[in-house]
Amino acid sequence: MSASTAVDHRVRLSIVGVIVAALFCALLTRLWYLQVASADTYAAVAQSNNTRVVYTEAPRGRILDDQGRVLVDNRVATAITVDRKLVGKQLDTVVNRLAALPNLHLTAAQITTELANPRASVYKPVPVALDVDMNTLVYIREHSELFPGVAAASLPVRQYPNGSVAANVLGYVGDINAQELAAKKGTDYQPDETVGRAGIEQTFQDDLRGTPGKEVVEVDAQGRVIRTVSSTEPKAGHDVKLTIDLDAQKVAEESLQQGIDAARAQQDKKIKTKFQKFKAPAGAVVVLDATNGSVVAMASNPTYDPSKLTNGISNDQWAQLQDPANNLPLNDRALTGAYAPGSSFKLITAIAGVEGGLVTGATTINDTGKLHVADRDFSNDGGAAYGKINLSRALTVSSDVYFYSIGSRLWSLQHAGDPKGNIIQDTARKYGFGSATGIDLPGEYAGRVPDEAWKQKIHAQDPKDFPYSIWLPGDNVTLAVGQGDLVVTPLQLANAYVTFADGGTRFVPRIASEVDQPGGTVARTIAPQTAATTALDPATRSVILQGLTGVVADSKGTAFGAFNGFPLNQVSVAGKTGTAEVGIKENTSVFAAITPVQTPKYVVLSLIEEAGYGASDSAPVVRRVISGLNGMPTPPVAYIPPTNGN
Repeated sequence: MSASTAVDHRVRLSIVGVIVAALFCALLTRLWYLQVASADTYAAVAQSNNTRVVYTEAPRGRILDDQGRVLVDNRVATAITVDRKLVGKQLDTVVNRLAALPNLHLTAAQITTELANPRASVYKPVPVALDVDMNTLVYIREHSELFPGVAAASLPVRQYPNGSVAANVLGYVGDINAQELAAKKGTDYQPDETVGRAGIEQTFQDDLRGTPGKEVVEVDAQGRVIRTVSSTEPKAGHDVKLTIDLDAQKVAEESLQQGIDAARAQQDKKIKTKFQKFKAPAGAVVVLDATNGSVVAMASNPTYDPSKLTNGISNDQWAQLQDPANNLPLNDRALTGAYAPGSSFKLITAIAGVEGGLVTGATTINDTGKLHVADRDFSNDGGAAYGKINLSRALTVSSDVYFYSIGSRLWSLQHAGDPKGNIIQDTARKYGFGSATGIDLPGEYAGRVPDEAWKQKIHAQDPKDFPYSIWLPGDNVTLAVGQGDLVVTPLQLANAYVTFADGGTRFVPRIASEVDQPGGTVARTIAPQTAATTALDPATRSVILQGLTGVVADSKGTAFGAFNGFPLNQVSVAGKTGTAEVGIKENTSVFAAITPVQTPKYVVLSLIEEAGYGASDSAPVVRRVISGLNGMPTPPVAYIPPTNGN
């Protein structure tokens, strides 16, 4: 080997040695990092591999009325639970033994279904029966060897102490579904959680829910719980205080039911071919505070008992609540009912007529009982002729002809391109029609104010049922008396009367006034909110209010019979009847009232489907509600035979 070759050999050995040394250094550095520098991190990861977090649902907050009386609470229910550790034949044996207990009223299949519920936590016992009687509990405890893994637990359950009272406002609770859970991704909502399903329970879900309890448990390789590492107790949710007055709500619901019953006992004499009583399948009553738009009472009929939905119901029971044949008890008619308002809409036409310059308080027409427009006659109810009348008198006696004439003249302006031609629609929208009121309750219907643009759109969508795309004279004439394609909700209609009563301020109906911490400390207040203001000339308001007062107090007023004997000298009332024709159905009965007249405090509205004249059925309902609001006697609602039109 030459000297140069030996040198090259030593160089190569040196390079290899350096590489090997570097590799050993890197390996030692990595070992140090893993064992020393990252020891805490990897210990935590290892620990997380055998611990799990189990959440316990917190008691929901209460729902209170305006005086702090409890509308919704929680009660403690005794439940039977089955441990998740039970498997195989042992589980089958326990399930069959539980199903054999006579007072449990459960089949083996029902218990198995509960245990297989994918929403139930796999790390805590599963409730399979609620409200278990004491005899059954004692039997299970005394025979614990027959029921391994079976225990008793106390669980909070939603309670509605007033039964179905205000159910449409309060709502109900149920298990969270997959879509709702997905929307809560990143929060501590769990698959077995209870959430609000309608009404206040749904709108104020996050306030009512509370903070879940949290338990960290250690599990073995099979996922079985070994021990509890740490735990925090659940914290109850916040209370929600409503503007609803419990006494007023009860009177509203009682009066509505009595009005429905009274209508069902009466013959519909407009049907000449056979004897038929009014169907009166459903209705609503709304009471608003005329000073700030707060909801004092809001009734819907038919209704339901939310406590029946707390623990879940069968598919058949749920189908009954959703069946149109049962008149859809879950629907809140005050918010979602879509109705023609009939003559109660003349308030809007009167304002529009004055503001459009078509009439003043002194303008008179000769009401002969009908008005010829285009190719047809439009008549008063029953062909009644009221002679020479002004605006106030037209409201008092509910002259259709007076308002037909306003609608007809406005159509002529519209046809000539005058922007005043749309003033009925414009005024209706200013008073809240055609858009949701914004109340803090889910599912509100926006209603509809028809005009030429709407008619063109609906014609394009359905030319068979809507063959004309242009706005015809008859469209404007019928709109002027609250008929045709105009659609409102009872809440919208009541809120429009509040806007008039308050001189042009339109409120967002307020349903809740504050949210309180469990101890009673106010967490936040919910102040009245103004949606918009519209100019209302005081002189115009005075003329219209005079006409509405005559509806109740004048012997020729349409609601005079309904308020006959009522102490108007003590509690003054102004109002407007409405009788809406709805295709082949019987007439919708409507009455809206403002009380007291000079310093309005309440607006009260009743609407009952297929119940005849507003003066006959809804006006007596409103009379009874007003009596209750003022601490007066509340005799049963009496159906008043029609005498003075609608």
